[in-house]
Amino acid sequence: MLIRNSRFDFKNNTYVMGILNVTPDSFSDGGLHNTTDSAVAHALKMIEEGAAIIDIGGESTRPGHQKISTKEELDRVIPVIEELRHSTDIPISVDTTKPEVAAAALAAGADIINTVEGAGMPPDMAEVIVKSKAFAVLTYEDSYVNRNDFCEALIKMAENAEDLGIAGERIILDPGIGFGKSQDENLKVLNDLPFITQTGYPVLLGCSRKSFINYCMRQKSEQKYSDTAATQRLPGTIVTTTLAALAGVGIVRVHDVAQNIQAITVLEAVCRNNIVN
Repeated sequence: MLIRNSRFDFKNNTYVMGILNVTPDSFSDGGLHNTTDSAVAHALKMIEEGAAIIDIGGESTRPGHQKISTKEELDRVIPVIEELRHSTDIPISVDTTKPEVAAAALAAGADIINTVEGAGMPPDMAEVIVKSKAFAVLTYEDSYVNRNDFCEALIKMAENAEDLGIAGERIILDPGIGFGKSQDENLKVLNDLPFITQTGYPVLLGCSRKSFINYCMRQKSEQKYSDTAATQRLPGTIVTTTLAALAGVGIVRVHDVAQNIQAITVLEAVCRNNIVN
């Protein structure tokens, strides 16, 4: 798959997408990069660390997030894209549900629209993606029932997008950890990654710093477990990145780029040298 000038081999490699939240209220890093200068500086740092894609979000999608106007989201996102395009040719993804934001972002130099409304994509969003020949990350935000039904639902989500005109070779599926699922369902999705990656479409996994990591810790502890802050959930995130790479996931969406790339690199080295005598 060629995105801008970068070629991706999702069947044989796992790439890191660096998260750039230009928001005041994202669950993990809200307010840290909500000026153009700080956002661009952080994006360039992630690129230097090895990020293959930068994903820019101007409106939080955390549970209970505050909805913002189209103008406010545009004011947050577009200047960052424009500045990044002066400095780098890296593929840029924009996390949005607003067709107006998607259109402006693609015109400014973005390449991918990452939408949490994957299963119920509005026709006007699909139209923006089709006209620009952009790539689409489709998030499945409904509950997990069982492995077969879940995989079928992911395929159906992609087929619906294709029916709206989006080319199948431009679709990437996100099973939606943390979206519309209980914590136990999140774990079942992770357990079924080897099957999810056989749906015929590249898969993106977004687990970075999410609350199910604390849920796992509470299950393990016999005493009351004190939840760790989102920024302290890197070890649990790296476990999910390793699982993703082993299962054939094409992209992991993370906050901590360098550490997750190290995990993938060591895993690849181990697998290359796993020769049975």
